[in-house]
Amino acid sequence: MSAAFRKAAKARQRPHRERAQPASRAKLGLLEKKKDYRLRAHDYHKKQNALRALQKKALDKNPDEFYFKMIRADVKDGVHVIKQPKDEITPEQVKLMRTQDIKYIEMKRVAEAKKIERLKAELHLLDAAGSGAGRHLFFVDTEREVQEFDIAAHLDTVPELVDRVYNRPTIATLQRETVKGPTDPAHLKKLAQQRKNQYDLLRQRIEREKAMFVISQKIQTRKDLLDKTHKVKVKKETTTGPAIYKFKFQRKR
Repeated sequence: MSAAFRKAAKARQRPHRERAQPASRAKLGLLEKKKDYRLRAHDYHKKQNALRALQKKALDKNPDEFYFKMIRADVKDGVHVIKQPKDEITPEQVKLMRTQDIKYIEMKRVAEAKKIERLKAELHLLDAAGSGAGRHLFFVDTEREVQEFDIAAHLDTVPELVDRVYNRPTIATLQRETVKGPTDPAHLKKLAQQRKNQYDLLRQRIEREKAMFVISQKIQTRKDLLDKTHKVKVKKETTTGPAIYKFKFQRKR
């Protein structure tokens, strides 16, 4: 057979098409293809093998075997859920734990307050840049004294030291003694940065001490709510303060 004949015969061949659905089987659904049948058969045998394995596992299991998940598990809406055990605790035990929490928070707050006082004493409440943020007021009697007022002469120091709010020696002290301390600008800048870092640390400790005080108040409020006394909420709880309740007055013996 020549190549031209094979080419002509191949051209006359019709493309393969799936067999049409007979009209009598239309009510039974679409005609399944061979490939679909293989997939369905494979899935069926896979499930049957899994069921046989589970049956064998159930037969080999000891009927007297027990484990705690048998009574701690449950099925809700088709989902396997593990029951969480409830802690049995009395109101007296809750009060005691609240008291211990308050004592711990107060201990940490007092320690933080002592660190704040010690840091304040070291810094002498000086500004980080070396000059005070507030104003220094001088009182005079007349308008003329205001116009002729000389700050350096009034403070009895040199003009170069007027802007300093600390370590500002007088002229007599400068004549009697030499200036002590660093005078190099780079060294002074480094000391100013260190002082600024110390003030940042002081601010953080003050904020932490305030936060601990708020936590202590909130724990105390929750402890007071354990009493069965009638109470009405006056103010909601915020990030800076606990909720405020008004309790019914009861006369104590």
